[in-house]
Amino acid sequence: MTNGALSRFNPAQPGAQGMKVVATGLLVVMAAVFAAARAFEPSYPWLGYVKAFAEAAMVGGLADWFAVTALFRHPLGLPIPHTAIIPRNKDRIGEALASFIRENFLIPSVVARRMQRLDIAGAAGRFLQTPAGEGTRIRAGASRLIADIFESLDDERLGGIVKGAISTRLRSMEVSPLLGHALASAINEDRHVPMLEAAIRWTARALDANEQLIRDMVRKKANWVLKLAGLDAKLADAIIDGLRKLTAEMSTDSAHPVRLKIEEALAQLANDLQTRPETRERVEAIKEQLLDNKSVGLWLDTLWQKGREAIIRAARNPDAVMAGKLGEVLKSMGGTLEKDARIRAAINQFARRAVVGMAASYGGSIVKLVSETVRGWDAQTVTNRLEAAVGRDLQYIRINGTLVGGMVGLVLHLLDTL
Repeated sequence: MTNGALSRFNPAQPGAQGMKVVATGLLVVMAAVFAAARAFEPSYPWLGYVKAFAEAAMVGGLADWFAVTALFRHPLGLPIPHTAIIPRNKDRIGEALASFIRENFLIPSVVARRMQRLDIAGAAGRFLQTPAGEGTRIRAGASRLIADIFESLDDERLGGIVKGAISTRLRSMEVSPLLGHALASAINEDRHVPMLEAAIRWTARALDANEQLIRDMVRKKANWVLKLAGLDAKLADAIIDGLRKLTAEMSTDSAHPVRLKIEEALAQLANDLQTRPETRERVEAIKEQLLDNKSVGLWLDTLWQKGREAIIRAARNPDAVMAGKLGEVLKSMGGTLEKDARIRAAINQFARRAVVGMAASYGGSIVKLVSETVRGWDAQTVTNRLEAAVGRDLQYIRINGTLVGGMVGLVLHLLDTL
């Protein structure tokens, strides 16, 4: 990941530099107080308590300064052992982070258990129904995070993981029963009728566009007797007129015998797809051939690129996506997701299975991607970004160490004088 990619996340705490000045200034003040108390202690014995406080505060402040500095660099530039911990152990930190992700997020049993508590469909429904302007901070934050993630991760490797997951899932899934069930449901609910009517209209247009081709075919097949009597042209006219009449009648008459035969054949196909082993084997063989085809691989590449670009565009401008007709469709989908318990349960189950399957098949690849990405980061840039991210809290540690050290020194001096 480049320095520019890191800077997009901008984790720096505000006021970190100011707190560093305060912590260092407090240490300097304690040194000055110690020097003054030591100089005037013979004349003012009570300054022994001040001296003890300042002396212990200096020790505590210096110790915490050393500890904080040793995390990120060598104190005073000296190559002291066990310092500059983060730069020296960047790769090991990346591996530890990858192991943490694997053990807490990518073990299938853990993923399944966590996914049981998530209502992905319900959350998506509520998000899609949120009008533009409402929940702006949540929408903007989530959208920016999604866009940053998709832009920052290695496109080629992430795309390979996604395409591999899709291909593996399709290979392991028997599509024939799903197609049969979908076709049967469409027939039972008359959702096949618009497609059938569209096919009839397409046939009529194809007939008009290829009229001359039909005439030429009839002329070639006709014997010399028909040609001599000029009957080949009449035969072609009869065939064309008959086909036109057939398509017109099928388009207007839902009970036309040929149309009923087609619907009967579709119903039989739906049944064969679900129950007939020979049909299911043929469909699976066709599926394997399609998945092995290079054109399908290129199509998946194009699909991934377009999907990734669309996600980034939508994430960068979520309110635009929710506007207009598309926004109305998305809001309607959101309402359906939130109200229809059956659809919500089906989507949640599919999401759980998909995520668990990806964790089982590609968890190792994801972990390797994380560790190699961290290994490729520039050590100095990572160190600076991490120090900026927790810098304010680290300076508070120095301040607290100075004050706590002073209090301990004061108590010990008090006990020593008793």
